[in-house]
Amino acid sequence: MTKNKKLIYISLLVAQGVIIGLLENMIPFPFAFAPGAKLGLANLITIISIFTMSKKESFFLVCLRLILTTLLGGTISTLLYSATGALLSYFGMLLIKQLGPNKVSVIGISATGGFLHNVGQLCTASFIARSWSVMLYLPILSFIGILAGIAVGIAANYLMEHVKTLSQFKAAQEQPKLS
Repeated sequence: MTKNKKLIYISLLVAQGVIIGLLENMIPFPFAFAPGAKLGLANLITIISIFTMSKKESFFLVCLRLILTTLLGGTISTLLYSATGALLSYFGMLLIKQLGPNKVSVIGISATGGFLHNVGQLCTASFIARSWSVMLYLPILSFIGILAGIAVGIAANYLMEHVKTLSQFKAAQEQPKLS
């Protein structure tokens, strides 16, 4: 892969992630028992980046997506919540991915990310509220996060198998590095 091709690829994924994130912010969640819960559709881009880019590039993508989404449609508090959730989710997914494809699938990695995103956000809420009672909301958010993670994982798996460009970047990333 040429450097320009990689930069274009990263730019396109960041743009897609920002657009998905902004659109998702406009969608009201239909369940009153879980206010604030979202589907996490922008996590689709994070999953794809983890499997098609280096760790450095995918981390850059996550950070850029967070900053741009906040600048275009958020506040400092949304940045705090989003950043803690996204970064904990990202590092957790990287850690689980290290188990290998024989032990955990893209769907399992995504479900882990959905769960950890909620843990990160609730930890931030607990810190701001100066009370751990916020964590009582974790079982409800965990259930929704895991289900959303499964759905996003299924979509990511499908896209990486059926979109030629994603398949090419994934294959290039999986090839052993010759040093």
